[in-house]
Amino acid sequence: MDQNTGKITHFVHQSLDGFIEGPNGEFDWPAMGSELSEYAHSLTTSADVFLYGRLVWELMAGYWPRAEEFSTDEYDLAFARVWREAPKVVVSTTLTSADWNTRVINENAAEELAELKRGGAHLLLFGGSALAAHLTERGLIDEYQIFVHPVVLGGGKPVFGSPQQRFGLDLVEARVFDGQVTLLRHRPTRAAAGASYGS
Repeated sequence: MDQNTGKITHFVHQSLDGFIEGPNGEFDWPAMGSELSEYAHSLTTSADVFLYGRLVWELMAGYWPRAEEFSTDEYDLAFARVWREAPKVVVSTTLTSADWNTRVINENAAEELAELKRGGAHLLLFGGSALAAHLTERGLIDEYQIFVHPVVLGGGKPVFGSPQQRFGLDLVEARVFDGQVTLLRHRPTRAAAGASYGS
């Protein structure tokens, strides 16, 4: 990848059985120890733009602006400050506007995000399965950082929302945090990367 070209990194927590939330939308299971929290903080502060689908955006916007009311954790409080200041993009067909330095993309999301990448921006996609699948199918995600937690949810929302095609990945790093959470870091295979949307 050209050093002047931006990228999209997919940053997501999943259960051992491949879900990003439980059958009733539960997200109380990620094991955020100090090592993982520190790594996540370094990842988020390295990004230029935070990227969301509507559902994840609404969860984030309902918590981080007032995080001090809910948590005293040092990493939560540090991320809250980063989150409030960071440029954000939310992809939605229903939202018309959003607060907290957020741009809403209603149409032509792939084209708009490809243009941001060409401008050199590093976008960090937080969770979400539908948007992740949409961007994966179009070859727009440059790196996947998937954190596998020691829990079986028995159902819920899968990490990828029904991708319509097969795609190959190369494992570039595997790492364990706090003795319990495994990072699986992948990039598209070279052949797939060469066919990326807008490249």
